[in-house]
Amino acid sequence: SELLSGIDKTDFVGYENDECEAKVVAIITEGERADAVSEGECSIIFDKTVFYGEGGGQVGDTGVISGKANATVTDTKKTDGIYIHNVRVDGGVISVGDTLTLKIDGARRASIRRNHSACHLLQAALRKVLGSHVEQAGSYVDPHRLRFDFTHLAPMTREEIAEVEKIVNANILIAEGCNTTVTSPDEARKMGAMALFGEKYGDSVRVVAIGSSSLELCGGTHVSSTGEIGLFKVISESSVAAGVRRIEATTGLGVLSLLSDKENLILETARELKSQDVNAIAKKAASLQAEIKETKRALESANSRISEMKSKAMLDSVKEIGKFKTLITRVDSRPDEARGLCDSFKSKFSDGIIVLAAVCDGKLNFVAAAGADAVKGGAHAGNILKEISAVCGGKGGGRPDSAMSGGKDIDKVSDALNLAEQIISKI
Repeated sequence: SELLSGIDKTDFVGYENDECEAKVVAIITEGERADAVSEGECSIIFDKTVFYGEGGGQVGDTGVISGKANATVTDTKKTDGIYIHNVRVDGGVISVGDTLTLKIDGARRASIRRNHSACHLLQAALRKVLGSHVEQAGSYVDPHRLRFDFTHLAPMTREEIAEVEKIVNANILIAEGCNTTVTSPDEARKMGAMALFGEKYGDSVRVVAIGSSSLELCGGTHVSSTGEIGLFKVISESSVAAGVRRIEATTGLGVLSLLSDKENLILETARELKSQDVNAIAKKAASLQAEIKETKRALESANSRISEMKSKAMLDSVKEIGKFKTLITRVDSRPDEARGLCDSFKSKFSDGIIVLAAVCDGKLNFVAAAGADAVKGGAHAGNILKEISAVCGGKGGGRPDSAMSGGKDIDKVSDALNLAEQIISKI
């Protein structure tokens, strides 16, 4: 961009050092070049830097700038070899031409290095376990975890994941040295280094050997021995696109943090299950499931008996209106339950008419049915409901032998049911 015109590429000295002296080449604030900055946020470009600029899946470094001014580096990016430091000036004035001390957050960088080197070991292990078709399809490395996307058609099995973890950890525990060679792309190919397909490489490339199992082209920062990684643990394996899988994993202190989270989850689960022994939570969960199943069965049986008793009680209140046996009442049940009652009434009384106002969860439905002889005698369940649901501000209807409608005003249910009685008496 125009903002970066005339600026030479930054000399990156962060592979070997955590700290360096550097000269301010440019300051960008609020989208414009500036000669000096005294407070707030801005971007600063130096002639050289120890701060890694985000790239190749690795996040940018953070840290501090000190000297005649103090500042915090919140992130580092790079564009065409120019490293851009996102900075918050904490005190003093920074001017173009100043020489300042740049120092990365060493502990954070160390975590990133562990995750990045583990990423390379992971790729080598995946190729060993799944096959040489495994190619990198993207990666991301930060202080907390690593993410590796790769070509593979099927979800990995638990056994495959365990095998990959075992291979990576075996490579870590033998604490092999890690070496970097800067060479030509042709030489790198001859060495057998894995390159990213479709990636453009310049005249010289960095070949990174992580122990004896991984050889890749990479511009990122890495451990000097696999032993520094400490331990490697897969967090998850999932699908990101057709034929592309993703593994998220962590290393070093991240594994301790993961173990701590898992331990807390187990303790929390034990507490919720009221299990004194954390090792018995699976047994406790199984016994609770059995208990729930038994309780459900008992509840269903009780509900079934209650329904029978309700039906019996209702059938006892059947009365004669004109030439029909009728049952007109309000029930506190769901529409489907009310419909079931209507069906059993209709099959019991061929000359019967049933009209129910079913109220459940504040909702009102009318359900009605008429037996075969009642229909022959002029009864029409749909027409009855059409009239009575209007009393409650609803509508609906149906066939002569079976009908359903809605209502809004529950307070007028008794008026509606009284009207049903009048309509039936006139048939």
